[in-house]
Formats: sequence, structure tokens, C-alpha cells
Amino acid sequence: MRVTGLRARSVGVRDVAARAGVSRQTVSRVLNEHPDVAPETRERVLTAVSELGYRMNNVARALGTRRSRTIGVLAQAALHYGPSRSIEAIESAARSAGYWVSAVFADSTGEDTVREAIEHLLGQGVDGLVVVAPHARTLQTLDAMDIGIPTVTLHSAGRDGRGLAVDQVAGARLATGCLADAGHRRIAHLAGPADWLEAEARQAGFAQELAARGLAPGPVVSGDWTARSGHDASAIIAESGATAVFSANDQMALGLLGGLRELGIRVPEDVSVVGFDDVPDAAFYAPALTTVRQDFAELARLAVSRLVDAGTDAAEPVAPVLVHRASVAPPQR
Repeated sequence: MRVTGLRARSVGVRDVAARAGVSRQTVSRVLNEHPDVAPETRERVLTAVSELGYRMNNVARALGTRRSRTIGVLAQAALHYGPSRSIEAIESAARSAGYWVSAVFADSTGEDTVREAIEHLLGQGVDGLVVVAPHARTLQTLDAMDIGIPTVTLHSAGRDGRGLAVDQVAGARLATGCLADAGHRRIAHLAGPADWLEAEARQAGFAQELAARGLAPGPVVSGDWTARSGHDASAIIAESGATAVFSANDQMALGLLGGLRELGIRVPEDVSVVGFDDVPDAAFYAPALTTVRQDFAELARLAVSRLVDAGTDAAEPVAPVLVHRASVAPPQR
């Protein structure tokens, strides 16, 4: 039964020690998961913790152990699918490892904003830092700071030594190769924003796969990750004479499908389309979208492992997977 008489003041270690009949030092060892505590003593302390409703103060814990069991996350572009899925996956992986997440959202347009967000997380005594860094300027800000704790970057396309990444170039080559394998020779690319490292890597993979197959460079149309930009690009792509399109993300592919349909162009009969990300709705597009799947859960697991378990500093990029659906067919012209 939970005791409520102590609610007039905060329940402390002294109260837990009195209830369990042990010293405060023993309570501290149990709470900090010290191995040198007898099982029956540990059980008495944990029972007292539950009965009294004691809550660990992470700041006090950090003072005593130099560990807050909290991972800081600097989140940028959190409204976009990749970063948002990564943030969710980091929290899940951290919880599985017995850690909490403290997240700060920062606009990446200014160095001061990113710096202030990192300083805020460091001030909370976090044990490690995950920086969702889709822009080169964020990496530059990190390089200029003396952070002093383990740090991992995500969504930087593996551009720095701290980074963990899904292999963006390989994913783009899978998408482009899928279209070439279907017989397409004039393949367009609906590209992401120029200031995103992953967009740059996907465009590079597109060009590399065409070159490896001896195909002429296809037209490149810039988008901004949104379905609206994909819709706006449909007329340009239709006029280009391309029979296939690799879209740098699924949202732009969704807009492209709608725009082509409005122009009387059928997918995949007239134009084939491959996306990137495998968003949950991609299987229900019309037609169901062939796309490249990224394993955000594995990426988050690796990031948390590196911070918590002192995992290896070097890690191979996570391999993407091509998901075949109905939006690709051989060309009819």
C-alpha cells in the first residue's frame, strides 16, 4: 500500500532508508544499481521505494554518480518524416537501455540557435548527445564547440566522424537501378532541397547509377520534400520525355502521382515512379509505391549503443532495402 502521509514534503532517501531499515548509503547503492547489495536487502529497499512513492532526482543522481541516465537530443526538421521517425526511435531505444531522453527543437538556419540548444542540453547534465543534423551548417557548429561528452549525429549522410547513417547513395542507386532494370533509359530525378545532406547524397547516387549503366544523365527537378512540390514538378517531368522518375522522398512522389494523373499520364503504364523512405501510407498510394525503406529503429539502436555502451566509433552505414510495389513497369515508348 502506498503511504500518503509524507506528501506534505518530498519523500527522500532518508525516508526510504528508515522504511527499509537500512542506511542511506545502502539506499543510494540500490538506486544507482550497484552490484554489491544482497538480493534481500535490494528487495526491501525497492519495496520501500514503491510504498513511499519515492522518485529519483536525476540532478542529485548525477551529482553522486556523474551519470544522469539521460540522453540529450537536438532535433531539427522534426516535421519531416525521416527526422521525426528517428527521434521517436531514439526515445524507444533509450528506454530499452534504461535511459530517458531530453529533446530540444532548434531551427538550423542560425549557428546561435543550434549552439544555444546544445548548451541547454549540456546544462542538464546529459550523458550523451544525439544531434539530428541534416544540414552542413549544423556540423560546422558542432565542429566549433567543445562538447565534452559522447556525441552522435544522424541524417548527415555519414559526412562526419560522429555520424551514423542509412547509406543514402546506395539507396538512391537501388531506386535508379530498379527503373533501369525495368527497361527505362530516360530517368528523371525529383530531388530534395539543395541544403540537405541526404538530398545531396541521393542525387549523387542517382547520377552514379546512371553512369555505371552507361545511361545519359536524366533531368533533375528540385523539390522541397512536400507533396505540393512533387505536384508542381509533374508538368516539367512530363515535358522532359522521361519514362521514369526517382523521387527523393515518398511525399514528393505522392504529389507527383496526383499531378501526372491530372495531366492524363498513367502510372506505371506511361511513367514509372520510385520513392524513398517507405512511409506507412506508401503501400496505399494509387498505385502502391515502390520505394526504398530506411531502418530508423536500427539507426537509433546503434546511436544509443554508442552513447551508453561505448560502442565502436566506426560503424558501417545501415543498408537500405528496396520495396517492390505497383508503381514500376516496363516503358511503352
